Formats: sequence, C-alpha cells, structure tokens
Amino acid sequence: MEKEIFDHGLNLNRRHFLSKLSLGLGSAALGSLLIPDLFTGNSLGKNDDLRKGLPHFAPKAKRVIYLFQNGAPSQLESFDFKPKLRDLWGQELPESIRQGQRLTGMTASQNSFPMVGSFCDFQQYGQARAWVSSLFPHTAKIVDDICIIKSMHTEAINHDPALTFFQTGAQQGNRPSMGSWLSYGLGSENNNLPAFTVLLSKGKGNGQGVYAKLWSNGFLPSAHQGVQFSNGEDPVLYLSDQEGMSKADRRKMLDNLAALNHHAYEKIGDLEIQAKVAQYELAYRMQTAVPEATDLSKEPDSVFEMYGEDSRKPGTFAANCLLARKLSESGVRFVQLYHQGWDQHGNLPNEMTVQAKDVDQASAALVKDLKQRGLLDETLVIWGGEFGRTNYSQGQLTQDNYGRDHHPRCFSIWMAGGGIKPGIVYGATDDLGYNITENPVHVHDFQATVLHQLGLDHERLTYRHLGRKFRLTDVSGRVIKDLLV
Repeated sequence: MEKEIFDHGLNLNRRHFLSKLSLGLGSAALGSLLIPDLFTGNSLGKNDDLRKGLPHFAPKAKRVIYLFQNGAPSQLESFDFKPKLRDLWGQELPESIRQGQRLTGMTASQNSFPMVGSFCDFQQYGQARAWVSSLFPHTAKIVDDICIIKSMHTEAINHDPALTFFQTGAQQGNRPSMGSWLSYGLGSENNNLPAFTVLLSKGKGNGQGVYAKLWSNGFLPSAHQGVQFSNGEDPVLYLSDQEGMSKADRRKMLDNLAALNHHAYEKIGDLEIQAKVAQYELAYRMQTAVPEATDLSKEPDSVFEMYGEDSRKPGTFAANCLLARKLSESGVRFVQLYHQGWDQHGNLPNEMTVQAKDVDQASAALVKDLKQRGLLDETLVIWGGEFGRTNYSQGQLTQDNYGRDHHPRCFSIWMAGGGIKPGIVYGATDDLGYNITENPVHVHDFQATVLHQLGLDHERLTYRHLGRKFRLTDVSGRVIKDLLV
C-alpha cells in the first residue's frame, strides 16, 4: 500500500512539475542537453570502471570541429587529380579495374560505364606539391596547414548507411555518435555549455537529408546527445523562460523538481532521472551562456571579410563556420557541421561549382582564424563526406556535362590542427581513380585516429550494453601513426 501511495504521488507531482517546466524549456530540447560532471563518482554503476583514468594519455587536441560535406563531394573534382581520365574520355571502364565491384541501383542497369576526366583545372600547391582543383582556390592557399588523405574507403554505398557509419561506427543506427562518445569520455570544458553541438546548413546543389539519429546518444546516457543550434532568434529552442516567469521562480521550480527526482532516484535507481535533473540545470545556466557564445555582432569586419559575405547571413555554411569557432573557443568539445548539397549524379560541372563556392572560403578561413588565435594546435578540424564518386559517368555523357555515382572504394578528406601533420598528402589511388594503391584508411581507422588525438584509446573507450562492451570503432580500427606529429 505504501508503495502504491508513493507511486501515485510521484506520478502526480512529476506531471505537475514537468508540465510547468515544459512551458518554459520544452522537454524535447532539454532531452539533448549536457552536464559535464553528471556521470562521476559512483553514479556510473556498471560502466564506472570503464571511464576511470580518462583521458588515457596526454591529448594533442582538446576539441573537434567537423565540417561534414553531406552528399559526398567528388574527389576527382577536388583533391585527386587524374589526367589519364581525360585522355580516356568516353572509353569503357576496364573490367580489370572494376573487378566486379558493387554498384548502386542507379547505375547497375547501365549498359556502358564511360570514363570521364574532371572539367576542372588542377595545380600543385605547398611544400608537398598537393594537387588542388580550381574549385577550391582558398583551400589551395592553406595546403601547408592541412593533411589531405586520398585513400579513405568504406563499405557503405548509399548515403544514409554511409553517413551513419562515419558518425556512429555502424551503418544501422541506434549507436552513439562520435560527439557523444567524446562527451561521455571527456565531458565539456565549459560547465555552462554542452560538450556536443550540431549546426546545419544547405548548399545550392542536390541535397541529402540529415537526421537526429546522427547526433544521438544511442545507448549512452541521454545527457550525451548533441544539442542542435538553430539559425533563428533563439539558437537553442525553448531555452528562454516563458513571459512572466522570473529567474527566482525558475530557480525555485528547479530546486523543487530536483528534490522530487532525487527521491524518485533513491526508490527506483534509474540513472536517467539524474540525467534529466542535470539537463534542466544546464539549461538554466545556458540561458546566460548561449546568447554570449553565439553573438557574432562583436566580430570585426575583417573577420567577416575573411569568412566571406555569407558569414553575415545566419544559417549559411560560412556563418556556421564562424559560429563553430566561437563555440569551440568557448569550450564546446565537439562541434558538428552538416552542409547538404553534394550529391551530383548529374549536372556535376554546374552544381559542384556553386556548391564548392559555398564552402571553400569559409573552410579555409576557419583554419586561418584558429591559427592566428593560437587555437589550431589544440583544435582538430575535419573536412569531408561519406564516400567518393565514380570515375565513370552516370547517365548521358556529353562534352560539357556528366554526373558521378557513389563510390566507396576511394575518396579524399582533409584534416588540420590537433596534432595532425600539416602540409602532407597521404595515400594514393590508381591512375583511373578507382582503387587505392597506397596506405588505405578505413572509416574505423579514421575514428581511432581522431579519438587518439584527444587522448582516448579507441579500444578502451567502451560502454557495456546488451551484455557486451561497445565502442565507436566496433571490433576494428587502427591509429594511423603516419598522420601524427
């Protein structure tokens, strides 16, 4: 009887307090907020031993800014110059090169696979004489600050599983994202801001969608989910108090709610109860911290000029790059940008030209900005998509137009700062840009290397779930030591 009375009273009181809370803060938004010291001491339970002694060793990087180019930019129009494809324009892709490799449903029915060289001009830049296409003139100027990896490869051949694989280490979803793993392992540098934030932008090319599962906490405690920032007047939705509610009223309500939830935790022992209380508390502190961290009005004109005119327009890639720098500078551990529009199955010369213009200047400016502020050494910047594009044309090939299908066998990304060797080109592909010939880098290798730079051993950063230990790199992955300073 006593238990029934307690449960009934608990349910009534929780509904009462949560209904009041939702008026000002919103349960959906609060579900993704982070408190950095939530899972310390004895609160981890069965996973407590897995996080002792973190980081595992001295980190080279403190934080990450990941500029994800959603839709998969073509490596053949960016950083992997293949002049032989121009010589073989329109000729059939040799079976000795393709070797029966998997195709998507979009080109599997084609009777012909005519090879096509890039419409772009390429030149060599920097000490490494790296090839960079004419679509990326600003990136060309920072090649001595970046490491271009030309030998990335993945198993996934379609967007959703490939994107999910890069972000979570699994193609099926329902796994923690990389930002969530870093939040879980290291927490935030700023108690008033989340450890993991997400920014979205759309380019002018053919877009692919992004979904909240990409910044999900998966089976990790909900406090480690990414917080999505919007481009509206309220960067984090439902963070502001409802009209008529004072700061003192909010504080009193949160104190009462915390006491009620603490009582429930003692009875039930569910860690998510503690997580919610911590999220409410962080939301309270974020009411002051977020407006300051997202205010670009005090940036000098010279900074906006460096990032490009679009940086003055909220929600653009350029504005998000500048905002990412401010969030990272304020102590956000992992800032994830998704820029949509890179899926050029047709009309590639026109679409990729405008798409590259969207991102080139701001991406290079972010690296330069961090460097001049003395932050690049401790901030790892990543630029790249989920797979590459084919060396043959999808659909009709004409003298001035073509498209490229998905190609997981080889593609290019770049990294900068955070203890990554600057000014190098790593890996190589064959003369036709179809297969890797030197230093392959798998997605799990990439993930292991990123974690390593933040002082985390990818084999030891684990979480017990469903009877076994899970990790970002699943059961594989190796740190690519050749990339490290």
